[in-house]
Amino acid sequence: MLVVGDDGAEQAVPVMAISGGRFGPDPAQIYAEWGEFTEWAATLTTDTLRTHACHLDRALLGAPSPAPRQVFAVGLNYRAHAAESGFDAPDHFPPVFTKYVCSFSGPHTTVVLPADGKVDWEVELVVIIGRKLHRGEPGEVWDAVAGLTVGQDISERVSQLRGPAPQFGLGKSLPGFAPQGPWLVTPDEFANPDDLELGCSIDGEDMQKGRTRDLIFSVPQLLSGLSQTVTLYPGDVVFTGTPPGVGIGREPQRFLRPGETLSSWIEGIGVLHQKFIGER
Repeated sequence: MLVVGDDGAEQAVPVMAISGGRFGPDPAQIYAEWGEFTEWAATLTTDTLRTHACHLDRALLGAPSPAPRQVFAVGLNYRAHAAESGFDAPDHFPPVFTKYVCSFSGPHTTVVLPADGKVDWEVELVVIIGRKLHRGEPGEVWDAVAGLTVGQDISERVSQLRGPAPQFGLGKSLPGFAPQGPWLVTPDEFANPDDLELGCSIDGEDMQKGRTRDLIFSVPQLLSGLSQTVTLYPGDVVFTGTPPGVGIGREPQRFLRPGETLSSWIEGIGVLHQKFIGER
């Protein structure tokens, strides 16, 4: 795991080296000790960071939490997206499914499109859990969050929607179908972590744009609701839902093609870049 400077320069500091082996290199261990880790990180000075800085190759970055115990993905959490998908907006709680960890990747990747598939995009705010949460109240949630990152819930619609019942988890878990990054940003870095602009484009053409204030179930409501049934553990990953503008909801429908590049971003966090190629 790396600590990246505030200026966004192409340099980073290996946590294991600068902590003298106290933290890292396994991100799961750092999330398990998130409180202690953030207290230690707050003591780092600019001079210390500069002394240990090394070149950062973004192509080598992986997902901020690469091996979580649990992955939760949320559907229909924006009213306009529910409408374009042909569903009523959820009133009690949104549908929840999973993306399997085999689909996880970093922010700059090449993704293979299945030959007979229809592959769609879904930019999402992704939450990484930093403290165990069970039956938590909404007011407790942000204290249990390690940070926020950008995610894409890339979805192969043929296998996802083929009957007799939808296969959300399988249709959304092909290799490279859950890119995340480029950074994990702690909630205190945002003026309002409940109101962030997000969007995506294909080869520079805007496809989605929205704000997380339009989530039907905000991050505090969503994580509190999940925790009424399950226990959320440090390092767990939660995809919070996508705004309108997906390919399957367009007229005519539009899906990703070989040679195209999908760029996905959230203000205050950064940008993902996925290049798509065909099967060989």
